[in-house]
Amino acid sequence: MTFLVVFLLRSGTQIFLNRLNISHLRQRGKIVPEAFRDVVDQEKLNRICDYTRDSAKFGMVATLTNQLLSLVILLSGLMPWLVKIINSWSFGPIIDGLIFFALLSIASGLLHIPFSLYHAFVIEGRYGFNVMTLKIWMVDLLKGTIVSVILGGLLLWLLLAVVTHGGTAWWIWAWMLTGSFELLVLWLFPVIIAPLFNKFEPIKDKELEERIRELMKKVGLRVHGLFKMDASKRSKHTNAYFTGIGPSKRIVLFDTLLASHTQEEILAVLAHEAGHWKRRHVFKQVMLAEVLSFAGFYLVARCLGWPLLYQTFGFTDPISYVGLFLVGALASPFTYFAQPLASAISRMFEREADDFALELMKTPEPMRGALKRLAADNLANLTPHPLYAWFYYSHPPLVERIERLIRA
Repeated sequence: MTFLVVFLLRSGTQIFLNRLNISHLRQRGKIVPEAFRDVVDQEKLNRICDYTRDSAKFGMVATLTNQLLSLVILLSGLMPWLVKIINSWSFGPIIDGLIFFALLSIASGLLHIPFSLYHAFVIEGRYGFNVMTLKIWMVDLLKGTIVSVILGGLLLWLLLAVVTHGGTAWWIWAWMLTGSFELLVLWLFPVIIAPLFNKFEPIKDKELEERIRELMKKVGLRVHGLFKMDASKRSKHTNAYFTGIGPSKRIVLFDTLLASHTQEEILAVLAHEAGHWKRRHVFKQVMLAEVLSFAGFYLVARCLGWPLLYQTFGFTDPISYVGLFLVGALASPFTYFAQPLASAISRMFEREADDFALELMKTPEPMRGALKRLAADNLANLTPHPLYAWFYYSHPPLVERIERLIRA
């Protein structure tokens, strides 16, 4: 009963915040903020409002549908029926667990497909962002599924093996395993996984490349690659990011960003990203995640042998792979309410990175210009409701960020 109350409270909170944000947009989103009047006119502002509203409504429907599926799986008796069939084949606890999670993943994946199609070809297409063909979308889906099956299946197989054969201390070994696996994926992503989906090539603008390398040298960051990504093959959204660890560390710039931003603005964006590394935000986030992961595995270990956990959902005996699923599903509504704390920490890091970029660039103009152009190009909401932003936003609202740079 407690779970159901929290589950419904989460859904209610999501609906309330979503409607609050849309209502705020209708009331306050009709006037272009002073800081954006040189890049956003009334027509662009109307498109921003429409895009924000359509994306929010669609996202809410997709979220609630996914939550309804989870509730059906938990409360309908589907799981005991499914486990009974799997046990009749009796391949052993590890293979049985892989089959169990595979079937649930297939159900979730099939549900996700129409939402993904609608988002890409209706929502994103309506506002001129989507440029990919159905063929590209289908190939991406196939590649993504294969990568998920290989990496997710491997990790799940190892986890089930640890749970089955690791004794009472299995959760410590599982924690170490997942941490190591995450580092492996961080290393593999830029050199093996990302190139499966996009083409990466050296930046052709040698002047910009030299200025970027000088900037990174100034802050003491060694980057082993500086690449342009063919983002325009799929979308007109603009972005840039740092990725990888050790020898695989690299800077990636969307070709859409290179086409629409000045060199100074691009340097300011990268100075901001460098600020995250120099202020050790990545390290702090990884350490916090590992501490929470350690506590999480401990709690899972405590719950895995609890008979009431299984009896509540129609099982007569504890089954380790079912227990893993149940604990994760039951924890999800509770962890949702930790979102404001995670958002607050992230916003603090973003402000520190903005300060670092300002210090490095010696003037606020490039960062302000970059933020305004990114907002205009991506149709970012300029007037989010304060409560919605406090709960969800990993970055300070754009108007706040720019005004803060003006005051600097």
